[in-house]
Amino acid sequence: MTEPSEQPALSIEAVIPDLDRLAADLMDDWKVPGVALAVVQDGEVTLTRAYGQRDVEADLPMTSATHVVICSITKTFTASAIALLHSEGRLDWTRPVRDYLPEFRLSDPIATDRVTIEDLLSHRYGLPRHDWVHLPGDRSPAELLAPMRYLELSRDMRTHWQYSNLGYNALGLLIARVSGQSYESFIRKRFADPLGMTVSFSLDELEATEGAARGYMIDGDIRLPGLRLPIRTMAAGAINTSAADLAKWMRLHLGKGEVDGQRLLPAAMTNEILVPRVHVGASEYSEFGHGHYCLGFQTNSYRGDRLVWHGGGWNGWGHLMTLMPDHGIGVVVLTNRSASQVPPALTWSIIDRLRGREAVDWRARFRKQRDDFIAHMQADKDAREASRHKDTHPAHALAAYAGDYEHPAYGVMSIEERDGALQWSWRGMAAPLAHRHYETFELPEIVGRLLPDRLSITFLTDRDGNIVSLSAPLEQLVKDIVFARLAGGECTDAAFRARCVGRFKGAVTHHITRDPEGQLVWKGDYQPAYRLAPLQGRRFRVVELDGFAVEFRGDASTVTEMVLHQPYGTFIAARADDDAATAQQQ
Repeated sequence: MTEPSEQPALSIEAVIPDLDRLAADLMDDWKVPGVALAVVQDGEVTLTRAYGQRDVEADLPMTSATHVVICSITKTFTASAIALLHSEGRLDWTRPVRDYLPEFRLSDPIATDRVTIEDLLSHRYGLPRHDWVHLPGDRSPAELLAPMRYLELSRDMRTHWQYSNLGYNALGLLIARVSGQSYESFIRKRFADPLGMTVSFSLDELEATEGAARGYMIDGDIRLPGLRLPIRTMAAGAINTSAADLAKWMRLHLGKGEVDGQRLLPAAMTNEILVPRVHVGASEYSEFGHGHYCLGFQTNSYRGDRLVWHGGGWNGWGHLMTLMPDHGIGVVVLTNRSASQVPPALTWSIIDRLRGREAVDWRARFRKQRDDFIAHMQADKDAREASRHKDTHPAHALAAYAGDYEHPAYGVMSIEERDGALQWSWRGMAAPLAHRHYETFELPEIVGRLLPDRLSITFLTDRDGNIVSLSAPLEQLVKDIVFARLAGGECTDAAFRARCVGRFKGAVTHHITRDPEGQLVWKGDYQPAYRLAPLQGRRFRVVELDGFAVEFRGDASTVTEMVLHQPYGTFIAARADDDAATAQQQ
């Protein structure tokens, strides 16, 4: 690592002229509408600064008091709340989550029983992001807990760091359960109110806040208004506040839990949550050491100095809060544009100057990265198109793909055939499906709408050629997510099932009856009875026999044949003559 060139440390006042110029240049590079920042030194707020616009269309200025969604900086509040409850003996973060939240479940029973609160806090419990479980924004925090049991893990617990908003959402529910009050109330009562911070917890509340910022996003090099996308994993990223108020939060942590003579966290806990728990990885920049995740904070070294920090990013927002506990310095930079490098470039430049070092030219580095990315966008699109198998066709008529497909965590995807094309919908989103190749279709990329852009959807069939499921790569660290086709067609109609009742004769006699709930039961001679569950059309699956199905054939008003589909053959049985009239009357 290159040794830093030491210079006399500058006062914050001496930094301001260069800071103002750098902020203007960076905002122009990255098309960031507004920036608000605050600096803490030795327990005092020594600088608050704001640039640009909080609302471009209304030409309203950004200020240090402008409220934004702070996104994952929220995790520092959640970890601090857990630390407070731990210090008070109301929970033990080394104990399993299920000791306090019994309904917590993962897909692996051993992990379910052994994953601790500390594991969730440090993102080391084996679950990758699975963000599309919560991104559509149609589920409450409580409704996001049960789906976790149906999500594939990608690592053994405590072996790797894998960022998980769903895990922090569970921690918010745990805080409410242990404290006896909502997550919002706990954060306000124990932290925000004593610090004099104004906070809120939803997009609706942000929009009702006077002077709140509006978020913006980027498409290539074009700035656009951000999507209106609520964050439902509340304890992972939903707090709204300002740079001026986050300065108070930084003072608390730099003061080891005490501000202006008021102790809100035990000093031991403020130290403990900053102890590294799991390795994150090496930095691409020589100035930085290896990164680790603590509890709600990340840590690494920058030019020999220890940093603890957390970023925050969401559609429309991009932030960075950084603490240097060994030097009493805290810097927070908030922006109302997603996916820019303005927060780190400003933060690290401020730190360099306050530490008396020649500043690294982060602006030039990041500008080159941005320019290279934009220049390569078309090549990436061309490479995707080149990987498509040309001159292929779907194996089925488009109407055969139509139906509802369900995953127990991801919900129901619906496919319709309309005007000679397939239409896709899922949890409030909708778009046309284009054929990619063979049995794979893909979604479009539509700027200004929430979609899993260019998502490939592949339809899967059983051995008889019937479409039974679709799969989609919604989480890159596990196998494609499989959505099973839900029952549809006449098999779901009670009147049709009534017409299927009777005897059918083939090599053996088959008896079809109905149970008290109106579902069909099949019993062959000398065989036990098996339940028939609706599948598709006139087809039923045999519940107790994997790979077996029963199909009923006939005209619109009668059922004349039963077809038994087995792994080793297909067998037809005709309705017995003396049953035909009875079934027709039912």
